[in-house]
Amino acid sequence: MTILPPDPDLNALRLELARLRAARGWSYDELAARSGLGRRTVIEIEQGRTIGTLRTWHALAHALDAQFDVLFSTLCRGHDQPGDSED
Repeated sequence: MTILPPDPDLNALRLELARLRAARGWSYDELAARSGLGRRTVIEIEQGRTIGTLRTWHALAHALDAQFDVLFSTLCRGHDQPGDSED
């Protein structure tokens, strides 16, 4: 029997990105410059037009000085994170 994981909350992830950027008072240009990404890439990720790559999110986390695991834990909003069950 195959047990599929719950869908990740990609909306929560992009909203967390927006929250972290806004908390620092940074524009898209500022985050792009600090992360080494293109402005268009940052905008498209934050507005949900694309998800980005793991490398992209790694750059964003470092630019925002955000722990990668905490940032990505937003994907599990509304359901248990892997490793939380007692099975």
